[in-house]
Amino acid sequence: MRFVLLISLSLVAGPQVGALGGVEPGPAPPPVPAAAELRRCCSGFGISRAMEPRRPHALRVLVDMDGVLADFEGGLLRSFRLRFPQEPYVALEERRGFSARDQYAALRPDLAEKVASIYETPGFFLELEPIPGALEALQEMKCMKDTEVFICTSPLQKYNYCASEKYHWVDKYLGPEFVDRMILTRDKTIVSGDLLIDDKDTIQGHEENPSWEHILFTCCHNQHLDPLPSKRRLNSWSDNWRAILDSKRKARLGQD
Repeated sequence: MRFVLLISLSLVAGPQVGALGGVEPGPAPPPVPAAAELRRCCSGFGISRAMEPRRPHALRVLVDMDGVLADFEGGLLRSFRLRFPQEPYVALEERRGFSARDQYAALRPDLAEKVASIYETPGFFLELEPIPGALEALQEMKCMKDTEVFICTSPLQKYNYCASEKYHWVDKYLGPEFVDRMILTRDKTIVSGDLLIDDKDTIQGHEENPSWEHILFTCCHNQHLDPLPSKRRLNSWSDNWRAILDSKRKARLGQD
């Protein structure tokens, strides 16, 4: 019930633009919001601070969640090996392509459903470990002068547990202030921002020319790629992410 209230309140006051368990499940997962609430959460909202005009000269930074803040790939591999110890698996250093399901299907067709069953399990998203340095970086970013930071994440299409657990994960690790800074959307191109830090190498949607610059966050599935010369990389949160924000801020000021 508490989570349903969180979503309802943030529809009025916060940014919402409706984003893959081990063998032995942990504690019971939090209550799942009503289906109607989740459909609204994942479909997109017009009432959103991230869709409103930004403060003059403020740099708006959008940060992806899975693979950037939460260790999706590590959690998926650990849970898959626990649940299916006799099955072949894809080691992190061998991951290629954004979709783990597609790569497991290429390994053997029936493995696609098995790996999907992992990230569709109650508790999977809630139990993911934070990416090293991510929490500290977001807290520092939040306190920077003339900087707006939002978490912009895409829920699964099978959102029964995913959407609610993303909210609980953020509340657990970053606190309620960042819950109010969450944007859940299947299309990130419609969200207004200056930078999008995301591990997905190609982001497409309704807008052909999004307002943000895509900063590719290095993850096991994209580390072999050579980005276009125009695309910048952030290799980890120990990399100089502050310099990326500073350079974008200076570029914006030059355009004003």
